[in-house]
Amino acid sequence: MQHRLKRYAAGAVLMLAAASALAGRIEEIKARGYVRIGVSLGGEPVGFRNASNQPVGYDVDVATQLAAKLGVPVRFSDVSSDARISMLMSKQLDLVVANVSITPQRSRVVDFSIPYNQAGLRVIAQKSAHVKTLADLNGKRVVVGRGTTADTFLRQSAPQAVFIYTDNFAPDGVLLLQQKRADAGIEDSSLLDYLASKNDQLETLPAMYGNTPIGIAMAKGDPALLKFVNGFVSDYIQSGAYAANYRKWWGSKAVPPPLTPLSQ
Repeated sequence: MQHRLKRYAAGAVLMLAAASALAGRIEEIKARGYVRIGVSLGGEPVGFRNASNQPVGYDVDVATQLAAKLGVPVRFSDVSSDARISMLMSKQLDLVVANVSITPQRSRVVDFSIPYNQAGLRVIAQKSAHVKTLADLNGKRVVVGRGTTADTFLRQSAPQAVFIYTDNFAPDGVLLLQQKRADAGIEDSSLLDYLASKNDQLETLPAMYGNTPIGIAMAKGDPALLKFVNGFVSDYIQSGAYAANYRKWWGSKAVPPPLTPLSQ
């Protein structure tokens, strides 16, 4: 009898272990009681800290709404551009809502939702630097995020530029531009358009390079979580929350880039 009970107990332990191994991230999040989301808090209006040191911005609003859809509070981590993917893969984060461009290279190592925002690359420059084209960047000090889409583009398009690398374009790259320690910078248009509107010594070049979709990133291997997040983004677009959130942060006259929800 004792041996039979021991076998039952051992079997129950194995079944629990197997169930735990098969449990998806959604179940883990709900059992934990909160969701860990990486955001980038270095640049207005995508993500920054307000006067009370609280995370705010477009991405922060998206992440907060996603956590509400999951039914749990959110715990934010401020992530740099070169750490956000590795933190997902090491399971330090459940999701990343940090202005991450969807690229083939990144899609090989993490899963992405359908786009919840869209942007292209734009060049910002000191008005005194007389930068009008990409060719004018050769020989100029150009700040760029290390390992970003902008870094790859700039190395191909202006290889003779003097690269000033930063792990966080905002606030580090923004500060370099404000202090005139960089002649120009290249980053997402959404950030640079906002920056130029706040600083009369800076101007953005009219050209936009690429039309880059931005997605919510998560570790591979959890189709249930991916389906849930895609459903959230689709509702976010169709409900009008996307347009409202975009105009909240880029101004009431801003025109949100067109996004496509999931087909019904």
